[in-house]
Amino acid sequence: MSTTLLRRITPAERRARLGSRHLLGGARARTPCEVVDALVALHATDPATVFLSAAARMAVPEVAVVERALYEERTLARIRCMRRTMFVLPSGLAPVAHAATAQGDAAKNRAHTMRHLRETCGWGTARYTAVEQAAIVALTKRGEVSAAELALDIPELREQIVTFPGKPYESRKSLSAPILGVLAAEGRIRRARPRGSWTSSQFCWAPADPLPELPAGHARTELARRYLSAFGPVTADDLKWWTGWNMTDTRRALAATGAEAVELDEGIGYLLPGEEESPAEAEPWAALLPGLDPTPMGWRHRDFYLNPDHKPALFDRNGNIGPTIWWNGAIIGGWAQRRDGRIAWELLTDPGRAARTAIETEIARLTAFLGATRVTPQYRTPLERKLAS
Repeated sequence: MSTTLLRRITPAERRARLGSRHLLGGARARTPCEVVDALVALHATDPATVFLSAAARMAVPEVAVVERALYEERTLARIRCMRRTMFVLPSGLAPVAHAATAQGDAAKNRAHTMRHLRETCGWGTARYTAVEQAAIVALTKRGEVSAAELALDIPELREQIVTFPGKPYESRKSLSAPILGVLAAEGRIRRARPRGSWTSSQFCWAPADPLPELPAGHARTELARRYLSAFGPVTADDLKWWTGWNMTDTRRALAATGAEAVELDEGIGYLLPGEEESPAEAEPWAALLPGLDPTPMGWRHRDFYLNPDHKPALFDRNGNIGPTIWWNGAIIGGWAQRRDGRIAWELLTDPGRAARTAIETEIARLTAFLGATRVTPQYRTPLERKLAS
């Protein structure tokens, strides 16, 4: 009996795919929507990441252009989806991501919040529902407002609860945070333009257009297809980690895409049908990517682009990556912005003179984009802290 051998895809081939598909090697994008479409979604827990990830891949990056797509044209949507994390993704993909990853979590979040308020504040279902409805009515009337402004209309939102009582990280927070968080997770309200600059996390709230209901299974298949298109070849573990699904849903979604198996250093990987050919060899390229950029955060197994010995310097204790320097599809160092605006950088491996010259060009490009803005990542890593000091 003959055995069919799987086609092997080398780490070098995967790095070449990464460069071309993630708009890092070759032509840059014209618009932020092209960037987001190529990457499926941009991490948005740290607001600055959205702008810096787009800027690294745009031919002419402008803050105003990204803001227009987010807040005026609304061709990009900011929602909580994969792994209960904030992402910015194409508006047309938002219902798919919500149905595939967040719909079930939103129901659990609602139940948990209602139970917590019943135990800590004595709220019943009727009162909780009345406050929610009042919030939606006020938002519809007032448009984009901050949580503090909304609480002027709804006194219950100003009430405070203690979170994690007795713990070293015990804190107090107003009820606006969990109540508005539930409404946002369900897609009933949305995050609008923040107060302050593009680095601010003080988002206003606004009414949201209702998300169409989609079958979860079909949505998972479509999201898996989009992920494979941008990040393939990937392992089942990669897809499971990126989405936050269990392994059963992960394997079902992979099978439904018709993905074809290939051999990787990490084991069995998967590509979409018709994407078996190796990409053309690109010109050498360098990139400076921000903390939580979707490229380094796109796989669970990272050895094909990251030396494991460099992980302690580049990641925090919770697995969040800091700002990184790339050369031809591999991470070779990190960077940080100092208080005076200068970009400090350090290479963890010597890539040679041509690479250093290309990196200096990217540093000049990033410096020009930042201008007078100062950016400190929300999740700080050992190398970023050292370089920023």
